[in-house]
Amino acid sequence: QVQLVESGGGLVQAGGSLRLSCSASGRTFERNTMGWFRQAPGKEREFVAALTWSHGNTYYADSVKGRFTISGDNAKNTVYLEMNSLKSEDTAVYYCAASSVLYGVRYAGNYGYWGQGTQVTVSS
Repeated sequence: QVQLVESGGGLVQAGGSLRLSCSASGRTFERNTMGWFRQAPGKEREFVAALTWSHGNTYYADSVKGRFTISGDNAKNTVYLEMNSLKSEDTAVYYCAASSVLYGVRYAGNYGYWGQGTQVTVSS
């Protein structure tokens, strides 16, 4: 089992920044890849960013590349999503997810564990 707890969401003006945190616990081998996804009202959940612990590889959706940064602190079992230059279209519930595999990091179906989500609202 893996438990994920997100924090750091909130209301921010367009152009501002937020940092989300995801604290993980449980079986290490089931969280080889950590990802962030988001879901806006009326839309499907979409991939935002991912990090593989073993290689330190990072992956980003085109829509956030250059604005968002995913990072991890192994000692704290925590993954972060630094979000800069926020836009109104970034408004969504952001979910942290854990996967035991190192491939298909953009595919939500490969993630076996999910956090409860944290709301990010960007006002224009």
